[in-house]
Amino acid sequence: MYRVKQLDTAVDLTDFSRWLKDQGVQHRITEEGDQQVLWLANPDHAEPVLAALGRFLAEPGVRHAVAEQNRSPVFVRGRWQPSPRHAPVVLGIIAVAVVLALVTDFGANALAATLMFVDPRLHDWGTFDGRLQALADTLASGQVWRLVTPDFLHFSWTHIIFNGVMLWFLGSQVEWFDGRGRLLLLLLITSLASNGLQYAVSGPLFGGLSGAVYGVLAYCWLSQRRHPRFQFPPALVTFAVGWMVLGFTPLTEALGMGRMANEAHLGGFLGGLACALVFPVRHRA
Repeated sequence: MYRVKQLDTAVDLTDFSRWLKDQGVQHRITEEGDQQVLWLANPDHAEPVLAALGRFLAEPGVRHAVAEQNRSPVFVRGRWQPSPRHAPVVLGIIAVAVVLALVTDFGANALAATLMFVDPRLHDWGTFDGRLQALADTLASGQVWRLVTPDFLHFSWTHIIFNGVMLWFLGSQVEWFDGRGRLLLLLLITSLASNGLQYAVSGPLFGGLSGAVYGVLAYCWLSQRRHPRFQFPPALVTFAVGWMVLGFTPLTEALGMGRMANEAHLGGFLGGLACALVFPVRHRA
């Protein structure tokens, strides 16, 4: 064992020790008079463990998150692993998306038009003014559901599987920690932002949950800085933003990947950031 840190015995390291165990870090805490000593089996772990300990001691939010992980039924060996009963709303949204993808034959039949922002068969949406008029007529006729139903349009299995996995991983954490009401409001706002921006730029021929996924990711990332509770690799945000930026270049079409709904990604991401700034931080009991 390697001696890495000495602290006063008044500091409670119980939760931190349990967290290290869940991470697979072999360690031991001993007492020497009025001091306690942290020992590590592997000296290579010293730097990251000391960094984590520093945050644990300095930031109350980190201590709360570590304690919550230690007692939470949705963390297994320190990793986020919820079951369907922990996030029924997210699971239900994904299930509806799968069913509608099959019913619409992945956007290939006439039923898909009933889920689009406006019905492309009935309106002239080739110009921005035309799109505004089409939207005004659609809302005036009571078809308000079209503002969010493009989320449930998917055009391939890979499309819906990727969106579903990402929404489950991130959305289930929002539902668990911040509550179902917060999750539904977040999805509504990000859906309106993503679908509205995409429609304004390109018209109604788009669909998918990716705009909402970008919104949930942005919310988790920024809200996490105020109160740590979510678990996701920081590189995920870097990759998502990089992919979004790449989508605004001709490269994706040159590679045969087609044009992505980049404005939906951007709108959702901005909507998620706005929610993280406006929504008060909630502490789950």
